[in-house]
Amino acid sequence: MEIRLPFSTTGMTLQIDDDLDYEILESAIGSMPRSGKTEDEIVCEAMAHPIGSKRLMELAKGKQKVVIICSDHTRPVPSKHIIPFMLKEIREGNPKADITLLIATGFHRESTREELIHKFGEQIVDSEKIVVHDSRDREAMENIGVLPSGAPLFLNKIAVEADLLLSEGFIETHFFAGFSGGRKSVLPGVAGQETVLGNHCSAFIDSPYSRTGILENNPIHKDMVVASKMANQAYIVNVIIDEEKRIVHAVAGDAIEAHLAGCKFLEKYCQVKPKQLADIAISTNGGYPLDQNMYQSVKGMTAAEAVLKENGILIMVSNCGEGHGGEGFYEALKTCSSPAKLMEEIMKIPQEETKPDQWEYQIQARIMMKHRIIYVLCEKYQKMAQEMGFEVAKDVNEALAMALKEVGRKAHIAVIPDGVSIMVKRPK
Repeated sequence: MEIRLPFSTTGMTLQIDDDLDYEILESAIGSMPRSGKTEDEIVCEAMAHPIGSKRLMELAKGKQKVVIICSDHTRPVPSKHIIPFMLKEIREGNPKADITLLIATGFHRESTREELIHKFGEQIVDSEKIVVHDSRDREAMENIGVLPSGAPLFLNKIAVEADLLLSEGFIETHFFAGFSGGRKSVLPGVAGQETVLGNHCSAFIDSPYSRTGILENNPIHKDMVVASKMANQAYIVNVIIDEEKRIVHAVAGDAIEAHLAGCKFLEKYCQVKPKQLADIAISTNGGYPLDQNMYQSVKGMTAAEAVLKENGILIMVSNCGEGHGGEGFYEALKTCSSPAKLMEEIMKIPQEETKPDQWEYQIQARIMMKHRIIYVLCEKYQKMAQEMGFEVAKDVNEALAMALKEVGRKAHIAVIPDGVSIMVKRPK
């Protein structure tokens, strides 16, 4: 059996013998009934029937400063099929509106011009006002209150001063916020460093409710919703994409109601129920752009974590062509004496002293405490991965051979072609 796995922009083929006990866990998005509509038509139909809101052209009337929060280069949001229609409706409602596209980098690096062109197309990059958010630029932030967690809410002044605050994005499962999209455009999207760190504190990440597909009782989600309301995030256009990064569904309207409707729709297709817990799990981060670094690849590992037996072997297939993706993430794993000791130190850190990248290496340490991890990544960064405590393999087939040598050929294997697209319902 040959199974094609996403890996960078090229992919990688897993060859698995038919006599092995394996199952493939993947989203059912590809099995959705196809309407025959184009991606543009799907978005326009959603915007024509907004959830819990007036149409965007009505909201734009009389609004001078209009800000659209847009996703950055780390998210495969098909903005070319969203932003032109948002701009069109805004200008239909108010031809004189002063529109800014505010790039929600959260805690990521700045998006380059080339990456923005890839997202929006050259015409929009050249003709529209675009500002890239920098969470570390305190002068660009304004404190507008306190969140339920106790953290101050610092937001980009451009968003705060908007007469009409909008956002675009996509909804997928998220490994600690439950789902991406909606309110995440505000927090962490255009929030200040202090706010992001407070929201991602060790106690919140440690919560059993801060997991994939969970919104109820999720303390991280709760902070994000309040931030959205305090910022007056009025309207969103969020899409759901398939494995080819094509739009298959869209929601538009009220930032909270429309997002929740999108999450409920996605949940029907992304939840998987394994036959049993696995001895070996093979996962990916969905290919480019989500598998650009090890920091982002923790997401795909959490899907494997959810299906593995205690002490099971996790094979992570992620190109990581940009390396570790976070200096704090790299240093914490490289210098710790053990994942368990690192976790012990993290849990002592109070909210107001949360460190950059702490949440990512906290989740990584949690997984490493329970599982042997074999990384399949680009050759350039294999040594670095070893320094961080991972085993490495040149390709997925070598990694599987390494795992089978330890657990034997009677092992149950879970193959997860896209670890960021599914929500695992763990078997009992």
